[in-house]
Amino acid sequence: MTSFETSGRFFDGRSAKSRDVAVEISEQRVRIDTDRGPVIWAIEDVRSLDDQARDKGMVIEQAGEDEARLVLPDPTAAQYLKSVAPNLQHRPVSRKMWRRVAYWGGGAIASVVLILFVIIPLLANTLARYIPVEREIAMGNFAISQIESLFVNTADDQSTTCSSERGQAALDKMVARLTPHFDNPYPTSVRVMRSKQVNAFAVPGGHVVLFEGLLKEASTPEEVAGVLGHEFGHVVNRDPTRLGLRAAGSAGVLGLVFGDFAGGFAALALAEAMISADYSQDAEAKADEFSHALFARAGLPASRLGDFFARLEAEHGDVEGIVSHLVSHPNLKGRQAAAKAADVIGEDEFKPVLSSLEFAALKRICVDD
Repeated sequence: MTSFETSGRFFDGRSAKSRDVAVEISEQRVRIDTDRGPVIWAIEDVRSLDDQARDKGMVIEQAGEDEARLVLPDPTAAQYLKSVAPNLQHRPVSRKMWRRVAYWGGGAIASVVLILFVIIPLLANTLARYIPVEREIAMGNFAISQIESLFVNTADDQSTTCSSERGQAALDKMVARLTPHFDNPYPTSVRVMRSKQVNAFAVPGGHVVLFEGLLKEASTPEEVAGVLGHEFGHVVNRDPTRLGLRAAGSAGVLGLVFGDFAGGFAALALAEAMISADYSQDAEAKADEFSHALFARAGLPASRLGDFFARLEAEHGDVEGIVSHLVSHPNLKGRQAAAKAADVIGEDEFKPVLSSLEFAALKRICVDD
């Protein structure tokens, strides 16, 4: 039996973090060697994700698998897989963006290309301050579409975004409790996606996404509001745009210049960066501080966010199946202590974010009324 050995990045569908894995592809199967043991996909069940199979790599899944993904950056591995996987459905690379870049060819433009492809991505932190809001919103919309395509599996008759009537009303009420207490440079956009991952993240342009798994883990509406406040902190500080520019590199910069974000692994890198949200310690600390101050202005106990961190850590550990960028970040104990220290409510009475019935409706927002 002939086979092809390569390496890749594996998303198990339970954690937002990827793992570097060894991969063996044969005419019968794809074997993925993880730190938890091998994962075997029958070759006839392997599918390429829509618009993600590229000449220089491929993203694949197993038919019927909830949310597991395997990224194969090696073009030789991708070509071999195309030759042995009978049900692999893929599309050709879109060349639209590169055609536009080609129009700028010539010796005089070479220096501009050098700036776009090398210098500007290294200056993502500075560049993010000057990007027009409408371009950030477009970048965010594209990132969300990629996340829905890559990381969210639904039945054919289901939307990736949850919006039952009573659940959406509860979510809108929670957002309305927080947003009057800070200046948001973007239109407020908060959505819940169907995913078992306990995760939440901000996306360029002011978008905030909560996964259904996080709502199921929360014990009180204040815990969800605390996570939401943390993500609003990233929004106001424009952290997702900086992260997206660094992840997508020059293709991301070109997307902002031309308004076209399509194209291969730059799109994948942008989606991975958003869902993993691997911010710096300073960015996380500032988002925490924003959330604490927001809770104080809204008359809510900041300690509830610390309680949520502590319970998730106790139940799941630091990295598996939890809010990766909220809980697995270094100095978790210090972040819990900071939330409690910033609490101006303490044991005093406060007006809950939602009633018990409204909170129950929010937790069931992905279940039809």
